[in-house]
Amino acid sequence: MNDLAPYPAAARISEPDWTRIEADLEAHGYAVIGNLLAATECATLSAGFDSDATFRNRVIMARHGYGAGEYRYYAYPLPGLIETLRTALYARLAPIANRWQSALGRESAFPLSHAAYLDQCHAAGQTRPTPLLLRYGPDDYNRLHQDLYGALCFPLQAAFLLSRPGDDFQGGEFLLTEQRPRMQTRAEVVPLFQGDGVIFAVNQRPVPGPRGGSRVTMRHGVSRVRSGRRYTLGVIFHDAK
Repeated sequence: MNDLAPYPAAARISEPDWTRIEADLEAHGYAVIGNLLAATECATLSAGFDSDATFRNRVIMARHGYGAGEYRYYAYPLPGLIETLRTALYARLAPIANRWQSALGRESAFPLSHAAYLDQCHAAGQTRPTPLLLRYGPDDYNRLHQDLYGALCFPLQAAFLLSRPGDDFQGGEFLLTEQRPRMQTRAEVVPLFQGDGVIFAVNQRPVPGPRGGSRVTMRHGVSRVRSGRRYTLGVIFHDAK
């Protein structure tokens, strides 16, 4: 991977083919942005997992039936790189989210700036930051789930793989499932390399059909890590109660 660290993250987000990203989101409910984080940035984020001052809490997944492994939610103020990613990605995704809202028959629209959206979240009592750092070891996994933290929910989120598959860990594939009306669940494995990001639907997305549109319910998770250690940065745009 190239060392992208001196190149501002906000500028990097403008580089990918957003026409392709939007098409992938419409067709599949997810899109991959390759090589968005530098190896040095991945290493710095991963190394910060045990820095208590950076986080607001720690979750041991097995205690709650979520899977096996652990994750930590960042505290405000967020680290600069994460704040930049969250703000810049939101600006790109808000127009897509508003098209989805309209297609799903929902009247509310998302503001085009993340600061304005956070104002709405905080006014609704959702004041706790949701970006998180996840750590998996051997035999750890994440059950299929949705990251819903209150009445307000931005319909897209992102995850960034911070470790090197095949070198730092084996297994631990990112998983997505979709449930269409009157159909069995479809699953997909999304290949990622260190520094790649995947944008995906949090809950429901619209899908056109012969009788109009329908709502597809999506969930995501991580398969069992067979060896090594896997770190992931999760960027969720709505805050939590």
